[in-house]
Amino acid sequence: MDIKDIVFHKAKEAKEGARALLKASTEQKNRALHLMAERILKESEYLKKENKKDLAFAEEKGLSSAMIDRLTLKDKIIQEMAQGLRDVANLPDPVGEIIRMWQRPNGMTVGRMRVPIGVIGIIYESRPNVTADATALCLKAGNAVLLRGGSEAFHSNMAIVKILKDAVAEAGLHDGAVSFIDVTDRDAIMEMIKLEGIVDLIIPRGGEGLIRTVTENSRIPVLKHYKGVCHVYVDSDADLKMAEEICFNAKVQRPGTCNAMETMLVHSDVAASFLPAMAERFKDAGVTLKGCQKTLSILPDLDTLKDEDFYEEYLSLTLNIKVVDSLDEAIEHINRYGSAHTDSIVTENYHKAMRFLREVDSSAVMINASTRLNDGGQFGLGAEIGISTDKIHARGPMGLEELTCMKFIVLGTGQVRE
Repeated sequence: MDIKDIVFHKAKEAKEGARALLKASTEQKNRALHLMAERILKESEYLKKENKKDLAFAEEKGLSSAMIDRLTLKDKIIQEMAQGLRDVANLPDPVGEIIRMWQRPNGMTVGRMRVPIGVIGIIYESRPNVTADATALCLKAGNAVLLRGGSEAFHSNMAIVKILKDAVAEAGLHDGAVSFIDVTDRDAIMEMIKLEGIVDLIIPRGGEGLIRTVTENSRIPVLKHYKGVCHVYVDSDADLKMAEEICFNAKVQRPGTCNAMETMLVHSDVAASFLPAMAERFKDAGVTLKGCQKTLSILPDLDTLKDEDFYEEYLSLTLNIKVVDSLDEAIEHINRYGSAHTDSIVTENYHKAMRFLREVDSSAVMINASTRLNDGGQFGLGAEIGISTDKIHARGPMGLEELTCMKFIVLGTGQVRE
């Protein structure tokens, strides 16, 4: 078969799996997830053997040490994959939940029920553990998953999928619920995103280039975030000690994540008292600082900021600092340069905090908290498949509920339309 036929065949398998999952009970889904966890641990040596093939390929291709690290299936990663499967099994099942019901004048009752989306296509790069994580969340929410991993993790992904499919079959579910496009050619992605009517939703996980390519070419709805240009605004009414801890955590704790701070905004009334000690702490942690002209008047040894820097997602220990004269200026800056991901204000002023919540247009808006907390686990969702900056269907961390949609249900007693 050519690439088009292979992708179509795999997608049809997933569609059949999705239909079969409509009949699956919570107990069956949970049993499948627990079996997956058991098999992942039992087959750890097999997984590491297949993973070595990918690592050899990566070294031959000269991939970076960071990329190779993300590819490596260490014992710790395998154990985390298994625990992740168990954790999702222990979460409440959202499928079938009736959100609200109301009665109409003619006596019929109308309600809304959570139901699976159907077939969810996941396009992702490098990390093979995403294969198990995405499968767990999609399956628990009653969806079939159509996986297309990166060529650099091909053997690892194939091995994980084999284990997952065997567990699904042992649990008495249709093994099409976990389908993998076993083609490394990038044309497979272009064929996958054309399958309107078979695949119901595409979730790309990877760099901005991948996400833009998928979004621009897909005939299927895409849930996405291009990048995380996140801000912390230190207000004139901030507790400056709290602000220092929040800003340091937001930048330094894990700078390579999408919810790390990239620009720190500081009100001019507190800039002179806040910035010197804050900058010293950042420098001690290896952070490269860039400042606007007002910042440079306080910290003259910083690199000079350019306007285009405000759009940058550094994903590294580099930080922009801008001094602003008002809350209005801070909000305007965030809404202009931000990526609608995560933004925070540090303030003791209630009215300013409420304005910030209302007027900053991002998927997560925070008061007196680090941007690094925008995460499914931190929010109590149990797990997430990614963070969406879209406004339709889901926004922010996507847990189990966000992998369902709503349908109306009507309970009648013979009503007809007059």
